[in-house]
Amino acid sequence: MKIDRLIGIITTLQQNKKVTAPFLAEKFEVSRRTINRDIEAICRAGIPIVTTQGKDGGISLMDGFSFDTTVFTKQELAAIFTGLKTLDSVSHSPKAERIAQKIGGNSAVTLSEHMLIDLSSFYKDDLAAKMEQIKSAIREQLCISFHYYSNKGETDRMIEPYLIVFKWSDWYVFGFCRLRQDFRMYKLRRLWELSITGESFEARSIPEEKLHFGSNMTDDYFITAIYDESVKYKLVEEYGPYSFQVMENGQLYTRWGFTDPDRAVSWFLGFGDKVQVTEPPEMVDRMKAATWAAALKYSQT
Repeated sequence: MKIDRLIGIITTLQQNKKVTAPFLAEKFEVSRRTINRDIEAICRAGIPIVTTQGKDGGISLMDGFSFDTTVFTKQELAAIFTGLKTLDSVSHSPKAERIAQKIGGNSAVTLSEHMLIDLSSFYKDDLAAKMEQIKSAIREQLCISFHYYSNKGETDRMIEPYLIVFKWSDWYVFGFCRLRQDFRMYKLRRLWELSITGESFEARSIPEEKLHFGSNMTDDYFITAIYDESVKYKLVEEYGPYSFQVMENGQLYTRWGFTDPDRAVSWFLGFGDKVQVTEPPEMVDRMKAATWAAALKYSQT
């Protein structure tokens, strides 16, 4: 965008006493003629720029003129570039380093190197491609269609996409589902055969409560369980070090709320014989049925 380039040129001039038009043209990947027009536009905006000809000629800001450099602190710039690099982890066309060079010069690039955030998981290529398609559809206000896998089965959906959301350690698309006639979230890892339909839509007003993602997921189904001490790290990772009580025999006692019994069963089965559910009775019965079913499958092989 032109405004980004103009800001980049001004920043470069402030950081360097004098630069040449070819240098700026190469830095911003445009023609020398474009740079000349940009310099004229900057001058019309009231920023005094001096151009000199000859062997030592070049482009510079008028002596004594400077901008307030306290707009962003180094810590704030570090946060900005960390965010840019984070988004690069799920993009086919990384932009962080190039933007950092344009805005802050060579020194700015190193500001965020103490932190690395990779949001791409194990399927970066597929994820990045999906995100590019969805972003394009959002910009153009075009519906998307896809095949979706869930615990209720497989369905084909068409939605009006509004947001790409990173939440609960995963990526989702938020949009208005034509089938359900409501705003829904769809996990990108379960979403395949994605395509932009070409069917346009008028942007809807999104109710405020729909943007409170997960507010409808209550955890009021309480379950009591006893875990083996060897899986303490898993409990700490999920709920923190104060989420359980250490019993006299070293085992770990918990009473947690879950959103529903099915999710709870999946959670407990992941611990194998390292956990025993004790309450409520119906949950004990569910666990017995699930473990018996698993044992039966292996007994038949």
